[in-house]
Amino acid sequence: MFVPWVRKPSAGRCARSFGPIGLISGNERVKILVTGVAGFIGHHAAMAMLERGDEVLGVDSMNAYYDPALKAARLARLEAMPGFEFRRMDLSDRSVLKTLRNAGIDRIVHLAAQAGVRHSIDEPFDYLDSNLAATLVVLELARAIETSHLVFASSSSVYGLNEMMPFATGHPVDHPLSLYAATKRSAELMAHGYARLYGIPTTGLRFFSVYGTWGRPDMALWKFAESIREGRPIELYNHGRHRRDFTWVDDVVDGVLRVLDRPATPDPDFDPGHPAPDRSDAPFRVYNLGNDTNVDLLRFVGLIEEAMDRKAETVLLPKQPGDVEASAADVEPMRREFGWAPRTPVEVGVPTFIEWWRAWMDREA
Repeated sequence: MFVPWVRKPSAGRCARSFGPIGLISGNERVKILVTGVAGFIGHHAAMAMLERGDEVLGVDSMNAYYDPALKAARLARLEAMPGFEFRRMDLSDRSVLKTLRNAGIDRIVHLAAQAGVRHSIDEPFDYLDSNLAATLVVLELARAIETSHLVFASSSSVYGLNEMMPFATGHPVDHPLSLYAATKRSAELMAHGYARLYGIPTTGLRFFSVYGTWGRPDMALWKFAESIREGRPIELYNHGRHRRDFTWVDDVVDGVLRVLDRPATPDPDFDPGHPAPDRSDAPFRVYNLGNDTNVDLLRFVGLIEEAMDRKAETVLLPKQPGDVEASAADVEPMRREFGWAPRTPVEVGVPTFIEWWRAWMDREA
């Protein structure tokens, strides 16, 4: 099984750095439940927690949405680390509550979800189970164990028809363009309801086009690289005019841990006469985690070509249903409140990914 991959982006401004943020209880070791632990971001987040001395209880259904061998390889890396425990379970099954409520969990990072805008058009009921039912189970668990902090993953897709740029957490998010986006927004509303009813410190993080080593085969970077390697044309929707704020996974994990270590609190200035959508009189917050410099898709493809030393054949196609033409994250609240900022430019991230991807694709050669 392919397990090793230790190289990080080499530029100093791009290296993973969590800064002086400490644990909630000084240097006390805490036990964190990470859902979706064999997934792309879940694997990276759990690794970072273990590296800094936390205990991690990871859960994952290990479904076959994409090659289970990739999930197994991520899991093998985690199982080689002290302080890691894994349980295979489907969080949409409410019976798992009985198992997890007595597991000694202090904090929860809920990253398990069914990803993919286009997949939600073809298989909508996958999203009912993985994004709504599973989130409700996690919320009930947070209530039962009185967690010190629940951090959960949302998505930039919730901004939908909004064309105000950059996307800010204070903007309205009432017009989703896909079922995937609607389920992520619904999870935010469910989480606020539990924070309000039960006083659960809860923070939602809207991820923007996360990419990096150990990524998913359905992600644009992987698909483009595979097409170039195999001599197939790349299909660029919206005639290649998309712009995205591609965000390196280590930068996202940095943000997750900074937020995790500072539980949400009620906003003393919250005005119910003019309610802000990203904060509350409950211990609830929402933040963006994205790269505040978005990149033209054609430029992104050019970087892949440079890293692979091969030209791509491109086919320009109309925009697909559910696609957002551009995304740009307002991350000033994260910068101001947590000292966080994205550090990894695509000029460093893309070739780093390609180096890992080649090793993964050639692992059995």
